Amino acid sequence: MRAAPPVADRLAAVQALLADDLAWIEATLGEVSLDGPAPGSAAARHLLSSGGKRIRPIALLLSAACFGAVPPVARELAVVAELVHSATLLHDDVIDDGDARRGVPAARTLWGNAVSVLAGDLLLVHALERTLRLAPDALPDLVSTLRSLVEGEIVQLRGRTELDVSESTYERILRDKTASLFAWATRTGARVAGATPHQQELMARFGEQLGIAFQLVDDVIDYAGEGTGKTLLIDLREGKLTLPLVLAVAKHPDLVGALRRIHAGDTEPVALVSRIVRESGACDVVRERAKQCTRVGLEALAGLPPTPARLVLERVATELVSRAA
Repeated sequence: MRAAPPVADRLAAVQALLADDLAWIEATLGEVSLDGPAPGSAAARHLLSSGGKRIRPIALLLSAACFGAVPPVARELAVVAELVHSATLLHDDVIDDGDARRGVPAARTLWGNAVSVLAGDLLLVHALERTLRLAPDALPDLVSTLRSLVEGEIVQLRGRTELDVSESTYERILRDKTASLFAWATRTGARVAGATPHQQELMARFGEQLGIAFQLVDDVIDYAGEGTGKTLLIDLREGKLTLPLVLAVAKHPDLVGALRRIHAGDTEPVALVSRIVRESGACDVVRERAKQCTRVGLEALAGLPPTPARLVLERVATELVSRAA
């Protein structure tokens, strides 16, 4: 099967539509990364300048555009979405002992774990300050989202220690660690553009389902992502819970012993576990779940006027899922 082109290539039209907004966001992220003492600011700048799809800012901007012209504050909050996401990556690399991020050395490998943690904290402070100054009404929702992100990370870390590979634990992690920030972005974009409370909730539902589908696809790519740019089996090697693994363990409980060895730092069982996951059909099941989540999200969008921005959001959702096709 021929590999699908990278998602960034397939979303080029979307990025072109938002070119001015995204250019402003990139420039602002660059300015933010200079604001703070070294080496924390240097570590933050290293990550922010290493690329990324900027899916969360794009989702926020398009959500605002569904209700008219994009207000200037939407740009500012799109920056907030990326700052929060980047902070979680800096922290994740420390928790996961990650050596690389976006094809370059992770900040922790260049400056150490302490600086990477503090760089993430610095970005979170910038995000909170920017929200308080420019959109204080959005702050309570952002704080609630940050709580979800932290709790999801704690549950994931606890699951590694206890080797909890239940589907309910996975779903909790998925909603808290990934979907919550997507939902915040789409709901906030709608709010600052003047959407009604009902419309805001429709956008939040879309964002949540988009985030879930995005992560499910990422889970599949860990096992079958040739040509996507992601290092295969990185999640498995780092002991992260993914849905293909959860479903495979449900079929083959004896895999738990191999997972214990992987969690203890032994990479020898990785090939065995990955083969069993692939042969179990779990990746196909997860692909279908991602498509179902996308359909649910699109149903939420169907409750909004058929504006050009809504149509583009629909395209974003379908293109993200096609990464694992």
